[in-house]
Amino acid sequence: MNSQLETVTSEYSSLPVADLRQEFPALQRDPSSIFFDNAAGAQVPRVVLDAVVEHLTERNVQRGGRYPRSVAVDAMLARTRASVAALINAYQPNEIAFGMNATSFIRLVSLAIGQTLVGAKDQTNRTRNEFIVTDLDHEANIATWLALERFGATFKWWRVRADGALHVDDLRALVSERTRLVACTVASNALGTLVDVRAVADIAHRSGAEVFLDSVHFSPHGPIDVQAFDCDYLVCSGYKAFAPHMGFLWGRYELLQRMPTFREDFIPDEPPGKIEAGTLVFENIAGMDAAVGYLEQLGGRIGVPSGAAASRANRLKQAMTAIQTYEQALSRQMLECLHSCGATIYGVVERSLVSSRVPTFCFNIEGVAPASVTDAAAAASIGIRDGHLYTPRLMRRLGVPVDSGAVRVSLVHYNTHDEIRALADVLRTLRR
Repeated sequence: MNSQLETVTSEYSSLPVADLRQEFPALQRDPSSIFFDNAAGAQVPRVVLDAVVEHLTERNVQRGGRYPRSVAVDAMLARTRASVAALINAYQPNEIAFGMNATSFIRLVSLAIGQTLVGAKDQTNRTRNEFIVTDLDHEANIATWLALERFGATFKWWRVRADGALHVDDLRALVSERTRLVACTVASNALGTLVDVRAVADIAHRSGAEVFLDSVHFSPHGPIDVQAFDCDYLVCSGYKAFAPHMGFLWGRYELLQRMPTFREDFIPDEPPGKIEAGTLVFENIAGMDAAVGYLEQLGGRIGVPSGAAASRANRLKQAMTAIQTYEQALSRQMLECLHSCGATIYGVVERSLVSSRVPTFCFNIEGVAPASVTDAAAAASIGIRDGHLYTPRLMRRLGVPVDSGAVRVSLVHYNTHDEIRALADVLRTLRR
């Protein structure tokens, strides 16, 4: 696994989890309830709720005006762009565009690239109309690219192996001088498996191809660093990263400049404005800014490692690496729980390999329907999910019936070891 996704040193090994849980109102409303469905959307800290309410109360107006409230909206947008740029280590804030969700941005980029495919050739006069997609990904990062077939696109599949992982050795054989783009996830929303995205970029760029990353599922679990990933595009949605429902796109500035997009004639043909068609949901963007602030404050509370500058980027990385290490401890315990219950786990199953996954677990229990597992958990006030998890191609690849699917348990840093033990009790009862 590439360095930015590996286990970090022991100085990050603990989080003030009990204190952090106090900052999430939803967790305090019913302390006996356990939320293990974070892959469908995490809860938000109080500062995010306050930011949304404050925006709607103080500046619920359109941007671009000369009066104070409108000027404040423009300032909020600039501030949030800088916050997100720091969170993902962008080269500059204007590489960040805001919108509804990651899916809409995947479609925006795919359509823009599709318009360039007819007669597309590189500097050596070679046609580049081939796309590489994976069967590990959320369907949003598959079907949107397959839709480019009508523009003349062709496709190759980077297939998951039996261990539920994408192996870069398999990718090498697929990339060629015809490859236009490799689209893949950073972490599987179904299995929790991580992808060595830096190796993906190295292989793709060696042939002149581009890399598009879906970081939605990885976003609450570790540091996103577009410079270290060396990708060309990256999308994310705030709702999994302790923010409201919104999305953002990052792209290399020169690529965004060249990208054909819909825009009114009076909008300059420059990012990010050329990408942000229509009115944005400003209050949710303000909430995203507050979510980044929550993570930055967490990094400051833990303390900056010796020798490192106390910059905003370092505080954010500090927070995300601390979260990553704590979650690896949760992953080890959850794997032990599932093994002890006789579950069939899809993806990484060895406790020693938790650095190659996030704490999202996909499994089935022999003789028990996935829906029955989630019903039993719900009766015990534990929220988990069953189904194909928006990955029907992956289910088929794993030999799992798409109509029933599998069970998914997904944790984040506010979850606890006691909560895992409570789920284990439910699963053991089902097994008996």
